[in-house]
Amino acid sequence: MAYQDDIALMAHLMRRAGFGAGRDELEARVAKGYEATVEELLHPETQPEVDEYTLMRYQPAALLPGGQPPMGNVNWMYHLVNTKRPLEEKMALFWHHVFATGNSKVDNYDQLLTQIKLFRDKGMGNYRDLLLDVAKNPTMIFWLDNQQNHGNAVNENWGRELLELFSLGAGNYTETDVRECSRAFTGWTFATKIPRAPYGRFPWQFEYRPEDHDDGEKVFLGHKGRFNGEDIIDIVVQQPACGRFICRHLYNFFVADEPQVPAWPIESPRDQKAIDTLVGAFRDSKFDMRSILRVLFNSDFFKNARFQHMKSPAEVVVSTLRLVGGHELPAPGIGDLSMQPTYMGQDMLNPPSVEGWHTGKEWINSGSLMARVNFVAEKVGDTSLPGVRAIIDRLKARGTLAPEQLVDGCLDQIGPIEIGADTKQELVAQAKEWGQVAWDSEAHAEIADQRAAEMLQLIVATREYQFG
Repeated sequence: MAYQDDIALMAHLMRRAGFGAGRDELEARVAKGYEATVEELLHPETQPEVDEYTLMRYQPAALLPGGQPPMGNVNWMYHLVNTKRPLEEKMALFWHHVFATGNSKVDNYDQLLTQIKLFRDKGMGNYRDLLLDVAKNPTMIFWLDNQQNHGNAVNENWGRELLELFSLGAGNYTETDVRECSRAFTGWTFATKIPRAPYGRFPWQFEYRPEDHDDGEKVFLGHKGRFNGEDIIDIVVQQPACGRFICRHLYNFFVADEPQVPAWPIESPRDQKAIDTLVGAFRDSKFDMRSILRVLFNSDFFKNARFQHMKSPAEVVVSTLRLVGGHELPAPGIGDLSMQPTYMGQDMLNPPSVEGWHTGKEWINSGSLMARVNFVAEKVGDTSLPGVRAIIDRLKARGTLAPEQLVDGCLDQIGPIEIGADTKQELVAQAKEWGQVAWDSEAHAEIADQRAAEMLQLIVATREYQFG
């Protein structure tokens, strides 16, 4: 494989398993090797954690967040921009989409951040264990009303969503299964802890109340017994539908866009063979997410699915901030940066419903597209930012650039990005109006910097740039 192909493949991996990477990082990772990079990503514990003390020093309210802009968003944006464990953070984003829980109801950002930390800590571990932890997570319990699920008055909200959106998918259970599942989770609630100070929110703690649990016999998915919630989860993960559902989510998030979740019972997967491969890994590893991701990232179906995934707003914003640099400190202005995904249609920590966000082409409408283009264009057009400077310095090292060389150089350095012939023609036509660019004198260098930045802005405004 040619070196440029190695760079393009590594860029693809880092876009999907993280939030992109600049050319220096890509070259270092290519030198290390593709499979070795996959292993490093799969073992985030080998890299340092995000320095939260800096966040507290600049934004002390981010510890117990509230107010406007939402300090919960500030907290997570700081982690996303600064993490040296990109796949760990990407998996937290993945599980936040699957186990969608929103502040619109929870109204308790610190509890939501605790849930995100759960996804960080357990997101690449065993799915069965994660599902059990989510069932005991007070934020989820409140979001789906399980504190109102009593032995003598069953609330089916958590039981229904556990089966429909968190594990099996519609069509793989009956209404009786929902009822029996919900009975098994009666008594699973949370208690509040008295705060040391007289002000502030009461942190929630999981609490099991046996006196409130329905201990009677239940019939669930063909099994009979006096089931508790943990028994239900053990039955759920053994269902063939569970592997198919979770692996289709993984494919949609990491590989290529699928139809929306409600369509899955009637629309076949985009690549059934790929799903079957992932399901095999799910089953053989006994639900170990790290093992499934290893199979996914090393597969040909992943390597060949470049630019088949519409970037989510979070991916657009975070990948841009990491590429251009200069936003590592949570300085004044981070509040606005943390709200940028919201302006593009993804209010992080506040999904529109328990179904999560609609992905793929549904991320795009006239308003969200303008928000995307304007945000990225503003950042890549700022030649004072270190990442933009690094791109320009690499272009400068190539000497005087003819119009087509400028276009190709910018496409290469900001990606590499693949564009259609029509798009290329438009970019080259604009570059020809400028003529060749050169850094051979101070006056020329100032103009060359400006032209390079303007070409980067044109590239991020293209249709192709919206795909990762």
